[in-house]
Amino acid sequence: MSFPLLTVVAAVPAAGAIATAALPAAKRTAAKWLALLFSLVTFALALVVGFRFDPGSKSPYQFTESHAWISDFGVRYELGVDGIAVALIALTTLLIPFIILAGWHDADPLEEATPNYHWRPTQGFFALILAVEAMVVISFEATDVFVFYIFFEAMLIPMYFLIGGFGDRAGGDGEDEAASRRSYAAVKFLLYNLAGGLIMLAAVIGLYAVTADQLGTGTFSLQQIVEARAAGRLNIGTGTERLLFLGFFFAFAVKAPLWPLHTWLPGAMGESTSPVAVLITAVVDKVGTFAMLRFCLQLFPEASSWATPVILVLALISVLYGALLAVAQRDIKRLIAYASISHFGFIILGIFAMTSQGQGGATLYMVNHGISTAALMLVAGFLISRRGSRLIADYGGVQKVAPILAGTFLVGGLATLSLPGLAPFISEFLVLVGTFSRYPVIGIIATLGIVLAALYVLVLYQRTMTGPVKSEVTGMPDLRVRELVVVAPLIVLLLFLGVYPKPLTDLVNPAVDHTLSVVDKKDPKPTVQVDAVPGGGRHGHAVHDQDVEAAK
Repeated sequence: MSFPLLTVVAAVPAAGAIATAALPAAKRTAAKWLALLFSLVTFALALVVGFRFDPGSKSPYQFTESHAWISDFGVRYELGVDGIAVALIALTTLLIPFIILAGWHDADPLEEATPNYHWRPTQGFFALILAVEAMVVISFEATDVFVFYIFFEAMLIPMYFLIGGFGDRAGGDGEDEAASRRSYAAVKFLLYNLAGGLIMLAAVIGLYAVTADQLGTGTFSLQQIVEARAAGRLNIGTGTERLLFLGFFFAFAVKAPLWPLHTWLPGAMGESTSPVAVLITAVVDKVGTFAMLRFCLQLFPEASSWATPVILVLALISVLYGALLAVAQRDIKRLIAYASISHFGFIILGIFAMTSQGQGGATLYMVNHGISTAALMLVAGFLISRRGSRLIADYGGVQKVAPILAGTFLVGGLATLSLPGLAPFISEFLVLVGTFSRYPVIGIIATLGIVLAALYVLVLYQRTMTGPVKSEVTGMPDLRVRELVVVAPLIVLLLFLGVYPKPLTDLVNPAVDHTLSVVDKKDPKPTVQVDAVPGGGRHGHAVHDQDVEAAK
């Protein structure tokens, strides 16, 4: 039996969560370093997976593991990764050490509130972060639908406590009111995602019933179901397939989040600490868009095509709605939250454009959005912790007193608006090109999101960083060494992937091609043909499908 590398990648942060939580209450510093150590080991293992992964392999999944688990119900412990999963596991394991470093003091208790050290908020905070990491990683690895569902839902529990129990201390209100807001945001997050999960559970059971009826034995294995459909041994009826697709898609759309199921996100991010806000939007929410590619499209190809027009419209609304709401925000963290809703609209747009450019761009967008949002939100968190306020109006002239903080904030903001030369640009460009090639009207309208992104980012920077120095920010310290260690690598990655995205594209493109082949979609043929003319010149003319058929 080969070494279970994927299991180990997920097990290390799980073991770290247990070890961190078990430390005595007085060992707060040891808990931080232990959590950081486990996160770095996990990242190193993820790098091993990435370097050993072969993008040219004919097998759709590598490092596969398959063991009987609940045999009576067809549940197997099956893991495997394609290029998309490898990229997202690398993103997750990369960000967790920075999240831990950025939140180094976020869970330190007030001594007067815990004089006897019986309460262990620091250990709990970092243990919960590692627990979320473990569940997200195994969600990216799972190729058994039931195994995926378990961890897809289980990650809600530690996230609930991170939002409700370790909220932002810079709200400017009394502790009771702040605790009430945190509790409301956490409960709303939990209820929305539980509702999506329960609907998905019904669809998971329905999928098992269909496979049991047609294959003789029920299965949750993604590969077995896809292969059975390709061989003609499994034929899910059109109506049944569409209902099952809606059950899966609803849960993923809540997690993503897609308009109008997005309303839990601004509150959850606004009331969380900045590192937890990054954990939500840069890590956890990616499970939703990833699952659309892995499960919705591959399990239900006909239903995916059937639902595409409606989903594209919803994604387009998310792009524009999120951007417009971001422009109107007065709260820094809620502005970034609404910007993320707009960005997730672009990602879903690329997925359901059903083109190689669109899905490749959407996958790159997942990675690049995670890096850019982490950079912007973490720097915003450092800024907020210094001033004690999330309101944009409470800042002004910060670049004169903290130039490095202002500079990194600007780079993170420019990446968020997809400036050429920074990583998100190529992602957004590919999504728009892929969408335009099949749905030109939607592609054209979606470009308005770029204009609005420039507006909310530049206005945010202008109001917080430029102008006269407000008395409240006079003497504000610049970024410290720990904070620079958090931000600098993210900035470097944004620059590197902005000018050389080839390592990522080489990794994800074969997986995108496999997904499109399962859905039986091909890129649209070019609508312009360029011919040579006498004298060495060239001219172009439109070529319509009927002309092509006539020529044949």
